Amino acid sequence: MMENFYITTAIDYVNGAPHIGHAYEKIYTDIIFRHFKKRIPECFFLTGTDEHGIKIQKTAKTLGINPQEMCDINSKKFQDAWKLLNIEYSKFIRTTDDYHKTIVQEIFEKLLNQGDIYKHSYTGLYCSGCETFLNAKDLDENGNCPIHGKKPESVSEENYFFKLTKYKDRIIEHIKKNRSFILPEFRANEVLNQLENIEDISVSRAKTNVEWGIEVKSDPSQVIYVWIDALSNYITALGYDVNGNHSENFKKFWPANFQIIGKDILKFHSIYWSAILMALGLELPKTIYAHGWITIDQNKMSKSTGNVIAPKAVMDEYELTNPDALRYFMATAAANGKDGNYSDVDFKEKVNADLANNMGNLLNRTLNMLVKYFDGEIKDDFISDNELNNKAKNIIRQVQLYFDIADVSSAANTIISLVDEANKYVNDSAPWTLAKEEKMVECGKVLYDVLNLMTKITLLIEPYCPEIAKLMANQLKLDINLKYTDIQPNMIKSGKLISKEEITPVFLRLDSSFATNKK
Repeated sequence: MMENFYITTAIDYVNGAPHIGHAYEKIYTDIIFRHFKKRIPECFFLTGTDEHGIKIQKTAKTLGINPQEMCDINSKKFQDAWKLLNIEYSKFIRTTDDYHKTIVQEIFEKLLNQGDIYKHSYTGLYCSGCETFLNAKDLDENGNCPIHGKKPESVSEENYFFKLTKYKDRIIEHIKKNRSFILPEFRANEVLNQLENIEDISVSRAKTNVEWGIEVKSDPSQVIYVWIDALSNYITALGYDVNGNHSENFKKFWPANFQIIGKDILKFHSIYWSAILMALGLELPKTIYAHGWITIDQNKMSKSTGNVIAPKAVMDEYELTNPDALRYFMATAAANGKDGNYSDVDFKEKVNADLANNMGNLLNRTLNMLVKYFDGEIKDDFISDNELNNKAKNIIRQVQLYFDIADVSSAANTIISLVDEANKYVNDSAPWTLAKEEKMVECGKVLYDVLNLMTKITLLIEPYCPEIAKLMANQLKLDINLKYTDIQPNMIKSGKLISKEEITPVFLRLDSSFATNKK
C-alpha cells in the first residue's frame, strides 16, 4: 500500500493556445489522480507550461511584445482551460518562475562541476519545432523532421553537452529489469532501439542565437537548453535542492509514480531525463506512460488545415454546463497507449449511449420506481446480499488493476460493463411485473440491489465525471468522498431515500451538432 502518490503531465509549450490534444493528456492524468485519491492518503498532481526557447522568442517578436508578456498571456490560457475542464492539479509550474530558474542553474553547475557536462564545438541539423538537434537518420525520405514536416537548419555553435552516452548501459539495464518503467510495454522496444545509437546531447545554446532562456550561471554567453530546463520541472516543483536539503514535499513524493506524456516525447523522458536523474543521484520515476495522439475526423490536428479544436469550443457548441461529457469521451477515445479520434458523431454517440441512455437512465428509472411503488422508502426486508455485490467487488478490483498500469480507457469500459450488468438485471427481473403481481418484497429487493450497485458505480465513475457523480451521490444519499476501502456490501440503509421532487436526470442527451470547421 503506497502512502504517497505523485503524478505529472508534460508541461505545455506556450507558443499557442490549448487544444483538445493538450486537453486529452490533462484529463487523462486528472482521472488517474482522482482515482488514486480514493486509494492513497496523500496525492500530488503537477502540470504547467514550458516557456523558454527560440520559438517563443520569434513569435513574441512577430507580435511586437516581449517574450515574458507572451508567456504570461498564453500560460493563463492553459490555466483557464484546465479550470474549465475541472482539472484538479496540486501545482501549476511555469519555467519562468524564479525558483525554477534558480534551481535549474544550480543543477547545471552541479553536472558541469562533476564532469557530466562539457563544452564542445558542434555543427548539426536543428529542428526548432522539436527544439532539438537531429541526425540524418532521424529525417524522413525528403530530409524533413518526421514530426513537423520541415527541413532542419544547419547550425554551428560552441555549446555545452551532457554525457548521455555515459548512462546508456545503465538505462538499458533499468528498462530490461523494470517492465513497468515504460508503459504501455510495447513502447519499451522503441526506446531500446533508440538507445543503440545514442550520442551526447547539447544542453545549452549560444545566447547570440537564443536569447530567451535561463543563463548558464558560470557562462552568461550561453542559455540552458530545454532538456535540463523543462525536464527539471518535475523535481524543482517539489523543492529539490542540489545540496540534498530537499523540501518535505520532495522527500514525500519523489520519485513520481506516473509521468504521463505524449508518445512523441518518450525518447526525451525515458532516455534524457533518466540520464539526468542518474547523474544527480536520484531515483527514476516508477513509470513513464506514453499516450497516443488525438486526431480530428481521422486527420492529424494542424493549424494549416484549420482543424485545431479548443476544448472550450466543444463545450460552448453543446452548451455544456460542466465538462463531464468531454472528459468521459476523451478518456475513452483511445485504447491503451494508441491514437484516438475526435469526431462530432463519435462524441455524441458515445456520451449519449454510456452516460445518458445507460447509466443516467438506469438511475432515473430505478429511483422513479422506488417512489412509485414504495414512496421512495427502503424497507428492511429489501436489504440482502446478492450476486451483483460479488460482481461489483470483482469489477472494483479490476478497475484498480487497470489504473495500476494507467489504462484509463479499459477501466472506463469495465465500469460501464457493470452498468450493463445492472440494466440486464433490471430487465430480467422486471420489477414492474413483480409490482403488478403484488410481489412487493421481491420488487423492492430488485430496486434495492440496483440502487446499492449504483453507489459503487458512482464512486468508480467520479474520477471521469465528477459533476455527474455528485448528482448521483446526492440522490443516493452517498458521501462522494468515500475511499474504496470504505465500500461495504450494502451501502444504502433502510429508511426514506428520496422523494419525487429530488429525482433529476444526471445527464441529458446531446442533440446539437458540432462542426469541426466552425470558427
